[in-house]
Amino acid sequence: MPAGSAIHSAVDSTLIQAYRETEYRIHGATPCILTVGVICPVLAELHKTHAVTESAFITACNPFSTLLNETDNAERHAKFRQLLKQRGFAVLEGIGKHPAGDWPGEPGFLILGISLEAARTLASQLEQNAIIWNSIDAVPQLILLR
Repeated sequence: MPAGSAIHSAVDSTLIQAYRETEYRIHGATPCILTVGVICPVLAELHKTHAVTESAFITACNPFSTLLNETDNAERHAKFRQLLKQRGFAVLEGIGKHPAGDWPGEPGFLILGISLEAARTLASQLEQNAIIWNSIDAVPQLILLR
């Protein structure tokens, strides 16, 4: 969405801007950083390697941006990992962290081969405001859920 475009969302505009500025660091054999609106050649290679055309970065931490303690977030993350495993998704661990460091990094997963609709549904069930969506062009997009 172009800068200055009107956004109709229940999510505060300052929070939306923070999501756009956050670095979504993907771990693994081929680490990369997903930045909203910036092509990621490593992501394109990951898609090719896993024979998928889409993926999403989703966290289970801090529902609706309500800061939980480390124990509660770790429990939510572990349950999310188990759910993804049960559903048979290929995933890579990662963390979303704003460069300013004002908010604790949120662990999450790059879920390979998940459709946009499935990613929206899953993240909504986890009470998230947004996801990072990646299509065939490997340009991460911020998708607001409320």
